[in-house]
Amino acid sequence: MGVAEEFDVVVVGGGPGGSTLAALVAKRGHSVLVLEREAFPRYQIGESLLPSTIHGVCRLTGAADELAKAGFPLKRGGTFRWGANPEPWTFSFSASPRMTGPTSTAYQVERMKFDEILLRNAQRVGAVVREECAVADVVEEDGAVCGVRYRDAGGTEHTVRAKYVVDASGNKSRLHQRVGGDRQYSEFFRSLALFGYFEGGKRLPEPNRNNILCVAFDSGWFWYIPLSDTLTSVGAVVQRDMAEKVQGDPERALRDLIDECPMIADHLGPARRVTTGEYGQIRVRKDYSYHQTRFWRPGMVLVGDAACFVDPVFSSGVHLATYGALLAARSINSVLGGEVEEKAAFEEFESRYRREFSAFYEFLVSFYEMHRNEQSYFWQAKKVTNNDRPELEAFVDLVGGVSSGEAALVDADTAASRLRSGSAEFAGAVDELQAGGSGSMVPLMKSSVVRQVMRAGSQVQMQAAMGDEAEPETPVFDGGLICSPDGLGWVRPPAG
Repeated sequence: MGVAEEFDVVVVGGGPGGSTLAALVAKRGHSVLVLEREAFPRYQIGESLLPSTIHGVCRLTGAADELAKAGFPLKRGGTFRWGANPEPWTFSFSASPRMTGPTSTAYQVERMKFDEILLRNAQRVGAVVREECAVADVVEEDGAVCGVRYRDAGGTEHTVRAKYVVDASGNKSRLHQRVGGDRQYSEFFRSLALFGYFEGGKRLPEPNRNNILCVAFDSGWFWYIPLSDTLTSVGAVVQRDMAEKVQGDPERALRDLIDECPMIADHLGPARRVTTGEYGQIRVRKDYSYHQTRFWRPGMVLVGDAACFVDPVFSSGVHLATYGALLAARSINSVLGGEVEEKAAFEEFESRYRREFSAFYEFLVSFYEMHRNEQSYFWQAKKVTNNDRPELEAFVDLVGGVSSGEAALVDADTAASRLRSGSAEFAGAVDELQAGGSGSMVPLMKSSVVRQVMRAGSQVQMQAAMGDEAEPETPVFDGGLICSPDGLGWVRPPAG
């Protein structure tokens, strides 16, 4: 096989997490190789984005301007038929004082187009990209990962050495196992998603025409995502206990679920399902809420779906992948540049990544809790604040940080009390929003669970927009690191 090539970093997977990390490390002048199993463009789900990805992370990578030219539908927030009130309610990103003006929007994207823009941007800023290259395993020496073995499109095997290997290969690859620990699936979000694509569906009235629409019904909830003026991504999420609803003929199963949900059935009244091309099949995803108990080891780090994923109702998938990639890139850049020792850099990465994952997890628990239809089996199954010890212990295990070094929650009863309080506060904010009729988002923005999930994203947006002029950070954790002025590394906070 000849002499092994050498790079500073090898990234396995060219999706949003891999492309983001590759670009951010290449921009610091380090050599980066991206190995992608498929040929782009390729299909992927996860089509609704958050502002911090577009105006924060993608501004730092250099991809934001190209994304702006792509013509993706502009998303101003989300519309929900959810909660005790039968009328839909809407939240707007512009309610956040840190996301006013042009940065208060995101996109609904066809992932085939979005992911390719990010991958080509990584190439443009200096990363080497090789598609149709399947990584077989990592290479180890002296207890550390130091490269990978892969097979190219022609079947030739190669070994490439690197100071760091980044697993951004998604939820199906087994490479994540090489970091150690294990993948723990959430007992709370054990769900199945059945989804397809439709042409000609209805749209919400302006200015919310391109919002994601999420509609709860007795068996679960639907997403309805406008991908163009005519194309819509439609998916039903049901509790795994109701798996019989998605078995058998997928066409019939999806149609039956649509018929169960009058609002979605009405929106799809004039529509026809796409039956050809990449959007022509009905797909199923299951057990997609999990986290790895370790995110890094010497020479190797996990980002994106290789590390964790949580229920998609708040469009957190691409956000967590790109945010995790930003954190990992900062750690790699800082170690390769000699500014921070490895252990401190990657503990900062893992602690912040778990903190963000936990914020979305707790927010989503509160979000499900606020649906107060006690007759619905699905929603009863979502209750975690009823002192059901196994579920709460799993929850505490998850949000306690596991191996992150964050302070664990005191006990399950304390967690239950906090969750119950947060859920009631959030539900009350939605009720106030609906009752006011003014469209003011103030009640929702005062909710602690909403503020929590917007915190890190708004910080990334401010860093991307202000650069060296951004306000100095303070450490998130005692004795921790802060972001460098360019947003691409970690530094020690100034003494005193």
